[in-house]
Amino acid sequence: MRGLFKRQSVRYVINGLLATAVHFGVLTFNLNWLAWKSAGVSNLVAAIFGIATSFIGSRYYVFQGSTEPLVRQAFRFIFLYIAIALLHGALMYLWVDVYLMDYVSGFVMATFMQMVFSFWGNKVMVFKV
Repeated sequence: MRGLFKRQSVRYVINGLLATAVHFGVLTFNLNWLAWKSAGVSNLVAAIFGIATSFIGSRYYVFQGSTEPLVRQAFRFIFLYIAIALLHGALMYLWVDVYLMDYVSGFVMATFMQMVFSFWGNKVMVFKV
């Protein structure tokens, strides 16, 4: 059991780094190339891309032992990530749009919070392994 947790943890980090890179890339594209004015809105759109990457990696790479149907997992995953994305977006909105802080540091802070919530939520509620 301990070995499984360790493997899942390492795979989770790898998958999370990839999903975060996708998320941050889309966020940066929205702010710098499309010149969107709101980091909060830009971040929520970017979160959709990061979340999709995270689900695919979680289902097929991180939590490989899960046997539940894809649709059932996707449904729970979407609701978990909607809650996390809203929290992430609210933190970015406050950090950047209200307090005028740097979006990169806000993204790092919000992503750390997201990482903790999503690992346990996925393990216990979504993929149940």
